[in-house]
Amino acid sequence: MAKITYDKPIVELQGDEMTRILWDWIKEILIEPHVSLKTEYYDLGLVHRDETDDRVTFEAGEAIKRLGVGVKCATITPNEQRREEYGLKRLYPSPNGTIRAILDGTVFRTPILVKGITPYVPTWTKPITIARHAYGDVYKATDVRVVEAAKAELLVTDSAGNETKYPVFDFKGAGVLQGMHNTDRSISAFAHSCFNFALSAGKDLWFGAKDTISKVYDGRFKAIFAEIFESEFKDKFDKAGIKYEYTLIDDCVARIMRSSGGMIWACKNYDGDVMSDMLATAFGSLAMMSSVLVSPDGNYEYEAAHGTVTRHYYKYRAGEETSTNPVATIFAWSGALGRRGETENNKPLIDFAANLERATISTIESGYMTGDLASIFNAEGITPKKLNSRDFLKAIASEL
Repeated sequence: MAKITYDKPIVELQGDEMTRILWDWIKEILIEPHVSLKTEYYDLGLVHRDETDDRVTFEAGEAIKRLGVGVKCATITPNEQRREEYGLKRLYPSPNGTIRAILDGTVFRTPILVKGITPYVPTWTKPITIARHAYGDVYKATDVRVVEAAKAELLVTDSAGNETKYPVFDFKGAGVLQGMHNTDRSISAFAHSCFNFALSAGKDLWFGAKDTISKVYDGRFKAIFAEIFESEFKDKFDKAGIKYEYTLIDDCVARIMRSSGGMIWACKNYDGDVMSDMLATAFGSLAMMSSVLVSPDGNYEYEAAHGTVTRHYYKYRAGEETSTNPVATIFAWSGALGRRGETENNKPLIDFAANLERATISTIESGYMTGDLASIFNAEGITPKKLNSRDFLKAIASEL
């Protein structure tokens, strides 16, 4: 049979360690036998990022803006140990943070549900989608180490050169200091993305922040969401039979834990980072979470929401067999291919993407899976069979 084709390239961002290995296997075993891949390739592996002084990461982000659809492998954000291990010139920032700053928008993460894997929270019968703001806060913050007694102030200089100083803290000795920011434009884009996504999904939207403590900073998020909802979305939500609610983040967490799921949970950048990992684990596995960044101007970047699986990579490099879960990375590829199919009204490509996801879920539900799932799988009449990573991909290929 002829392979499925499409016109406009997808931006391909390959990453690090075990996920880099899985990336090539997924293409070889699941995609390339059926699809004539057309990609604009960027190597975001730490070695190449160091060779280019991280220029490649910025080029990749701009490419997604230009081509509209990207798919990203997990990448390393280096610390001191990684700098020594890889002999890096410097500590590079998070590639995700860099690309999100270029694209702005919101990251939507949803657990991939499979029969036989029961959430650790028994009341969760429906998936909970995290809508994570993808700009600013601690990810674009300036960190300062104070080494002795010092007076810290926040200085704001307007366009006319007028200066306003705000007291921060009088240090009596050593300490640390952090300054972070966000913009009305980015918060507004976040709100619009969340409201539009909730309407398209037909689900309630909850937003939680901490405006009781962070009265100005978090208070601005709360106010912008309220203004946009009342002026643009209230009537649409009423017509769709869905609700928007704001509550304090700690109250929101408590309500989520008691709920049956099914809502979209909007979070600020760091809150969304933490809570999406909590949800993924509670629903079964970090590798069972789809993730897509949606920018205000309609660009999409699909990714795996987990790390590079370092421990398995060291085993693989030593010649040992691994049973690494590739599902999130498969769904990143299916998401990108499906989105490209939608932009070109390409039904064969759309159908292939949907079938790839169905085949992946069906393979697991039939009892064939990686080790992380085999340890928690429980379905009547089915004994889970643990497969190594490559054999699991081949089992999906047979189902596909």
